[in-house]
Amino acid sequence: MGKPSHNPTPDPQGSAGQRASAQEPPRWASRLLSWLTPAELLEELQGDLQEQYAQRIDQNGPLRARWWYVLEALMVIRPYYIRRRLAGLANRLRDFFLKRPTKTRPFIHPEHSSPPLMNTDMIRNYLKIAWRNLIKYKGYSAINISGLAVGMAVAITIGLWVWDELSFDHYYDNYDRIVQVAQHGTVNGETWTGSNVPFPLGDELKGQYPNDFKRVLKAWHIQDHGLTVGTNHFSLTGQFIESEAPDMLSLHMLKGTRAGLTEPNSIMVSASAAKVMFGETDPMGKVVKINNAMDATVTGVYDDMPANTEFHQVQFFAPWDLYVSGNHWIKEQGWGNNFIQVWAELHPHVDVDKLSAKIKDIKLKHLANNKELLALHFQIFLHPMSKWHLYSGFDKQGNNTGGLIQYVWLFSLIAGFVLLVACINFMNLSTARSEKRAKEVGIRKAVGSIRGQLIGQFFSESFLVVLLALLFALSLTTLWLDWFNQLADKEMSILWTNPFFWLLVGGFVLVTGLLAGSYPALYLSAFQPIKVLKGTFQVGWLAALPRKVLVVVQFTVSVTLIIGTLIVYQQVQHAKNRPVGYSREGLLQVQMTANDFYTKYEVLHQELLNSGVVYETAQSASQATELWSNNSGFEWPGKSPSQQSDFGTLTVSPEYGKTVGWQFVAGRDFSKDFASDSAAFVVNQAAVRFMSLKHPVGETIRRNGTPYRIIGVIQDMVMGSPFEPVYPTVFFLRGPLNWINIKLKPTVATSDALPQIEAIFKKVIPSVPFDYDFVDQRYAAKFADEERIGQLAAAFAGLAIFISCLGLFGLASFVAERRTKEIGVRKVLGASVFTLWRLLSKDFVLLVFIAFVIATPTAWYGLNGWLKKYTYRTEISWWIFVAVGWGSLLITLLTVSYQTIKAALINPVKSLRSE
Repeated sequence: MGKPSHNPTPDPQGSAGQRASAQEPPRWASRLLSWLTPAELLEELQGDLQEQYAQRIDQNGPLRARWWYVLEALMVIRPYYIRRRLAGLANRLRDFFLKRPTKTRPFIHPEHSSPPLMNTDMIRNYLKIAWRNLIKYKGYSAINISGLAVGMAVAITIGLWVWDELSFDHYYDNYDRIVQVAQHGTVNGETWTGSNVPFPLGDELKGQYPNDFKRVLKAWHIQDHGLTVGTNHFSLTGQFIESEAPDMLSLHMLKGTRAGLTEPNSIMVSASAAKVMFGETDPMGKVVKINNAMDATVTGVYDDMPANTEFHQVQFFAPWDLYVSGNHWIKEQGWGNNFIQVWAELHPHVDVDKLSAKIKDIKLKHLANNKELLALHFQIFLHPMSKWHLYSGFDKQGNNTGGLIQYVWLFSLIAGFVLLVACINFMNLSTARSEKRAKEVGIRKAVGSIRGQLIGQFFSESFLVVLLALLFALSLTTLWLDWFNQLADKEMSILWTNPFFWLLVGGFVLVTGLLAGSYPALYLSAFQPIKVLKGTFQVGWLAALPRKVLVVVQFTVSVTLIIGTLIVYQQVQHAKNRPVGYSREGLLQVQMTANDFYTKYEVLHQELLNSGVVYETAQSASQATELWSNNSGFEWPGKSPSQQSDFGTLTVSPEYGKTVGWQFVAGRDFSKDFASDSAAFVVNQAAVRFMSLKHPVGETIRRNGTPYRIIGVIQDMVMGSPFEPVYPTVFFLRGPLNWINIKLKPTVATSDALPQIEAIFKKVIPSVPFDYDFVDQRYAAKFADEERIGQLAAAFAGLAIFISCLGLFGLASFVAERRTKEIGVRKVLGASVFTLWRLLSKDFVLLVFIAFVIATPTAWYGLNGWLKKYTYRTEISWWIFVAVGWGSLLITLLTVSYQTIKAALINPVKSLRSE
């Protein structure tokens, strides 16, 4: 078969057909217009569009003309055209399936030629009437607006907090690809999770997986360091990290470049740190001495990172190699010691979970000859930056159990409930005044208003109230945001220029307006005009039932929040009252950040004792409130071969027990008088229980083959979480010492002692600033999260109660007003003020009692589940529920009593005349 020949001669008829089709507008747009547009308008609209289409073909060409035709055709189709067409279609389908025409008028009649709700004059009329009603009923309007304003202010404030939490670390460009290398380990069936890893791990990952890791960075812990500029000394928070950190963290450079850490003796400082150290002088090229040991040249200044970032407290970065050069022991550590941190950035499209599975056994491969460590079943994994803040919790099986995300959901729920409570006020007061609006609704229906128009009117009133409430809500939020920031430990501000903020506010307005206006609109628009105008319309008990249900919902939410607040407070107090095993009062801690602390400690120790304000000083490897080190490799008499050993370990000086106030159960403390104490242990009660030793003093324990003798047993010293069991811990004398502990004499005032101690430090170690912490304050900080949650919950519970009481006050006022004649008749017949007060109050008391009955098991179930996450926890006390029950009753009576007693004291002559 031959190929078809190409005919170069054009077809005149085909050409003409193509030109004709090009002159016609798109058929589908014309069909859509003819289907949706009313018949009486179709000819005029279609003619205008086709006329403009013909003009645009000559001016702009057929392609642009067709686009414009489609756009204008869609623009002239009004929403009510679509509603009318759908209504007509629905009516025809109903007639077809029922086999008979319907006798009821549809919600939007298909033959209506004008829109029922979209008319601007009608909307203007709705708003005018709504405004007049607000002015006419000032008391009810004030209650509605203030309640909604407080509810929306709470919702906006919590919304800002939630936004701040959910956007944590989003400042970093690569936050979705930055990970921390961490590990799990298993001891006696329980898994622990830690961020400290072996020194060789970073180089191993970098060398073995170059296609997965874009960069792998070794780093020391973020901590305070002493910096010296000339003769000025500063204490700043910093981190030693490898040179690619500025790129990984996408630092915003103000001076210099992100390559500033490539020089071995360099330092990059934040803008605030540069101002503190150098004032207005250009810091570039200036020399800073770190810890009075290492000279570093300023090679860059970066913008301070926001408060909602992981590294916001870091005031300077220095090279990792600079730190290692002053700490040669680091390079000598192998795979068995976990003490550094490793951060990494993944290549795009690398799956974190798959890579974690690939590298999980990388540590075990290097521990093949160490059976003790192999038994711990170490697993390396990657923890993404996107989960550091909100998903930091791991259970005893190594599963990620969340963290702060639980509080994000909790407070989002609280915001919704508080807003619901405010909306319920509007619903109740609007429907309670239904008798006053019934005649208005009847007249409107009689003159032709359909239900859709009435619903539009009531929704317009709702949205007007909500918009007025929004103005007050934004003002309230502005006023109390500083207080909230202090309470929540945040640095938030109202995001006036952020479109997402206004989207959030718009969402609140829409949801609140629809929620608050839905029930009144549907309820009031359903009134029958004949009954209303004849005067036979009455609001029965069924009409009041939804109001009662809503009041119950209000107080159920409020009572649940109050019970929850009290139980959180009880749990915190229970942990605070826990015996800690040492004396926190008058105990100071100073970190040994420079070599002078080590070389001049004995001089410092003697000077402090001679001052007359210090009882004793001692050194330790960590703070009294922290336990940073744990080790395996322990053997003791009676140990089962299958039992794994893992103890907390803390190096101390001989005076440590005397300084912190150890409480001995058996044996004695360390002493310089016994040279053998260099090979001795003091253990806590948890360690004795773990080893099942009946007479521990004098027993020999081997650590990695080296024998140690137990010389004393102390009460459990709470160094970790006050909500968790104390870890089995051993204390000994040989090892690194990084902290100085100073015990003040109890007879000396702290304000008198501190200046003398500072003067001694400046005299003995002038190169380092005197920077200290009080142990009791550090210990109190362990309760910060729980206390913060409790305080926030208490504040929001109080606001919820306030809003509920506003609504109750309004309803009581309405009831008293509606029953004015009844009250007058009863007074004429001899009823006392107390009898009338009881009559008017009993319904409200009953509703609050029902709310309490519902809230009690709800709160118990939720709080009991919350308490289970704490090993050391309180029991839920029955008196909390009793106290909240009586408190709710008292608040209810106080709220309604003003209106009820006021009504009961009215002269019956005036009461009867009012009818």
